Amino acid sequence: MSRRYDAAEIEPRWVARWEEERLYRASDDPSDERPRFYALDMFPYPSGDLHMGHAEAFSGGDAVARYQALRGHNVMHPIGWDAFGLNAENAAIKRGTPPAEWTYANIEQQATSFRRMGMSFDWARRVQTCDPEYYRWTQWLFLRLFERGLAYRKSAPVNWCPKDQTVLANEQVIGGACERCGTPVERRELTQWFFKITDYAQRLLDDVELLTDWPDRVVTMQRNWIGRSEGAEVTFTIDETGEDVTVFTTRPDTLWGATFFVFAVEHPAVRRLAEVGGTWADVEPLVRKAQQTSMVDREAADTKEGVFLGVHVVNPVNGERIPCFAAPYVLMGYGTGAIMAVPAHDERDFAFARAHDLPVRVVIQPADAPAADGDTMTEAMPHDGVMVNSGPFDGEASTAAIRKVVEWLEDEGRGQAAVNFRLRDWLISRQRYWGAPIPIVHCPEHGEVAVPDDQLPVPLPEDVDFQPGGESPLARHPTWKHVTCPTCGAEATRDTDTMDTFVDSSWYFFRYCSPGYADGPFRREDVDRWMPANQYTGGVEHAILHLLYCRFFTKALYDMGMIGFVEPFPRLMNQGQVIYGGASMSKTKGNIIEPMPIVERWGADTMRLIMLFAGPFEDDIDWKLIAGDADRRPGVHQWLGRVFTAVDDAVRTDAVEPVTLVRLTHKTIKGVTEDMDRFRFNTAISKLQVLTNEIRSTLDAEGGAQEAAGALVQMLAPVAPFAAEELWREVMGNGSSVHVSSWPAYDPALAADDTVTMVVQVNGKVRDKIEVAAGISETDAEATARASERVARALDERVVVKTIVRAPKLVNLVVRD
Repeated sequence: MSRRYDAAEIEPRWVARWEEERLYRASDDPSDERPRFYALDMFPYPSGDLHMGHAEAFSGGDAVARYQALRGHNVMHPIGWDAFGLNAENAAIKRGTPPAEWTYANIEQQATSFRRMGMSFDWARRVQTCDPEYYRWTQWLFLRLFERGLAYRKSAPVNWCPKDQTVLANEQVIGGACERCGTPVERRELTQWFFKITDYAQRLLDDVELLTDWPDRVVTMQRNWIGRSEGAEVTFTIDETGEDVTVFTTRPDTLWGATFFVFAVEHPAVRRLAEVGGTWADVEPLVRKAQQTSMVDREAADTKEGVFLGVHVVNPVNGERIPCFAAPYVLMGYGTGAIMAVPAHDERDFAFARAHDLPVRVVIQPADAPAADGDTMTEAMPHDGVMVNSGPFDGEASTAAIRKVVEWLEDEGRGQAAVNFRLRDWLISRQRYWGAPIPIVHCPEHGEVAVPDDQLPVPLPEDVDFQPGGESPLARHPTWKHVTCPTCGAEATRDTDTMDTFVDSSWYFFRYCSPGYADGPFRREDVDRWMPANQYTGGVEHAILHLLYCRFFTKALYDMGMIGFVEPFPRLMNQGQVIYGGASMSKTKGNIIEPMPIVERWGADTMRLIMLFAGPFEDDIDWKLIAGDADRRPGVHQWLGRVFTAVDDAVRTDAVEPVTLVRLTHKTIKGVTEDMDRFRFNTAISKLQVLTNEIRSTLDAEGGAQEAAGALVQMLAPVAPFAAEELWREVMGNGSSVHVSSWPAYDPALAADDTVTMVVQVNGKVRDKIEVAAGISETDAEATARASERVARALDERVVVKTIVRAPKLVNLVVRD
């Protein structure tokens, strides 16, 4: 009787056996000559147990790690947890438990689930960002950036959630409200810590060219977020005060069309100028309204809203005196926080001009079109055309004249060429408890003083009231913040902000290389051994900020001489999202499906195969479509049952393997190898199912299938590791794990197709498709094409003047009447 597939009996046994054998420990032994492969997954956040989104992502990453081990690599596949942050703190507040207690409990729950799933993690390299031994080095790295002027403090407007009592990034504001609690977001002016990522803007942009194995859409998002613009800085003068105000423009060729000037409402000059102009009483309500509006909503602000400041600027190119306004559609974070407004050629400026009865002057006339009249225009005009009303540049082609205008501004001393970036400095301050404390002491005499390295970590106090309200929890602590200055010994206070969790996740992959290292965040030789990571796997939702911050940290560490490369992960694989109830699964949305019930009922291999077989790995998956009836046995589980009986029967017979099965086996090895190299897990599994069916048919016909069965089990190992191990060791009798065996090889001759479809064209138009031998000669290919009745009818006795043969796939007959 064939062996029955029983996941519940097989899988827990192999979990224990693999851990006992330390099967997945990466070797740091210099004498190990195997090529190294760093398989890196984006580490999870411990908000409860794992969900199906985790199941998909880590099944794919694990398949990569196992496949590379079978290909002969010394694989490092670590695991850790991104464990600080507001989600953990809010959940702990809701439950009345300390954040550490809630976080560590969730970590252990997820670790247990990962083990039961059979993930091939090297557990000796485990990292948890909330461990003091980890955030000690987060603080240490902060101080290295601080020493180089890359960490600094300044006052800045921020998005503030009054309920969560913390700063929010723009991406955390949805429809003007906090994405976590739904509370309307306010604007506040706070003194905050920043990392000077803008110092690296050009390098971050240039080095995108190195990321040739990243998805195109991620590369595009990185470029767009950095947002390099070339143009000019032009200095206008406030007529009433004589002070200069600089603007950045990408279109200096439109300077002659500026008819008014606009400041962002939070620009430091607004109040002063409004007081000079006697309009502060009118401007102040607009400023207050802007302070209660998130940056995201500001970007979509009504362009018609604004207030005259009562002052004017002088346009440096024509000496014209034009009025100044404050308006929310201009943002302090872009350019200089002030713009010259050219309403004839900018939609937002045009809407504002019409609302405030301001002149519209055409300075670029579209070529070969009737002359436009600014008084009667109904919308802004394109920038391309011929310059008019533009002094010495009348008649110039506008786009081509930009460089000439910049050179003229420089010669006249009225402006200069400039580059601007959309990228802003990274705001890292958070006014909450559950994060890495910023290791700075504020001294009345010496200002910002770094905590000495030998006093790190600056630990989080345990006896803290972490309920939100008023000051941050650390600021409210009665003793924690009171210290002496490391420089002079005078009474001082600790900084009471904690770091954005993106800081923790911007360097964790370095720590994996040196687990437990106590003399620094990592050893240079360890990082040199394993990095850059060969493969990074994770969600596309992290395509911008997380990846950008990792790249910034890597370049900063390179400049410090701590590493020898400038990009951390040259190869990136994004999985799609798992959709349920019309949205991606998340605790926040309450649409979680957990994998463990599926694992317990059908097995971890079945859970993996459901996710990997659902479609291309990078595509979104609708859980309702792939799961179907929860009580029905999944199709991939039925297939595993067939694999078990087929392999068990195959090892019981010593009959000769037929040529047809031998050829299919070699074709399957070739195809699955190519699929695994391209992360096409779904098509690889499909090919294994075809091979399984052929093995079964061969056995039913009393043929042999031992070689085919062995290859099937080895190719199954990356995607169904438990079933493959049971078959390899217990059914086939091998002494060591299938996961340390060698990936099966194929003979190219046996893997070649017997026939291919040859396309026959007449004058480039397809007239027939013919199955021919894969090795057909050019002469025979042409003869076969001419013998086709469809081709003969298309030729219709016309003369063939040229024959193009690309055997065995194409014959094109070129004819004339």
